[in-house]
Amino acid sequence: MLISALAFEDALPQCEHDPQTLQDPEQLRADVAARSTLYRLLAGAFVEEPSIEFLAALREAGSLQSLREAGIVFDADFLETDLAPLADTLACEYATLFASSGGFPPVESVRLMGRFKQEPHYQVVQIYQRLGFQPVRGRFEVFADQLGMELMFVAELLERSGTALVQGDLSTFKNLDKEIKRFWALHLGRWVRGYSGLIERAARHSFYREMARLLGGFAQEEIAALGLTQLDDLDRGQLEVPKSEITVEFNPDEPVCGSCTPARPDGAAARVIPIAPLQDLQL
Repeated sequence: MLISALAFEDALPQCEHDPQTLQDPEQLRADVAARSTLYRLLAGAFVEEPSIEFLAALREAGSLQSLREAGIVFDADFLETDLAPLADTLACEYATLFASSGGFPPVESVRLMGRFKQEPHYQVVQIYQRLGFQPVRGRFEVFADQLGMELMFVAELLERSGTALVQGDLSTFKNLDKEIKRFWALHLGRWVRGYSGLIERAARHSFYREMARLLGGFAQEEIAALGLTQLDDLDRGQLEVPKSEITVEFNPDEPVCGSCTPARPDGAAARVIPIAPLQDLQL
């Protein structure tokens, strides 16, 4: 399993488990910390173009060995290229896959509704605000429901969970565990499985191919561990997502523009100056 290969325990804590019944709180803290690390690793791969520092850390022997044991194997295009040109190559690949026309933006609204800033965007904004999550801006501004942002949010909740365990605050730990499960049920679990498969197929560079494989495997294991196995994958790896209908709210009692004559302050009707059609204007 991916989790055990990356120093996780196979049995992750589920929200319905009462932390008071856990026999090994030290192991639980280690599991929470390991999960948070993997969330941040995946966020770093998808939130923006990977930096040289990120790539260097990923190519360390220990990181590569852990990933290899999980079945994540990079090709020579990642392993044998100098870091500076590798970063440039991956910046181009990132733009091609995620930011260019015909690409596949890693944004929940786009993947489920075909447009930016639809319902999922505003829903996660409200969740972030409710839980005091302050996204840190990187080199570019990122949508709230962007994949990397959603992963970093869960990583933040896990880190708070670890702090709660250290402090013996079991109530906070349990509440945070419920929030994580709810976020997977309402957001990540609805689209990352199909999306990861799409990127694995579409990627030309082994870095994004293998990061997509890691994301897909991790998502499957998290969903199983959280007891969400009946959750539908709404993304389904579609190449094209139908655009949702745009709902425009308006006041039916408000007059249509131009349908009434504006009044002057003295109560008299204002004079309307006729505007000739363009074809009637004479030079």
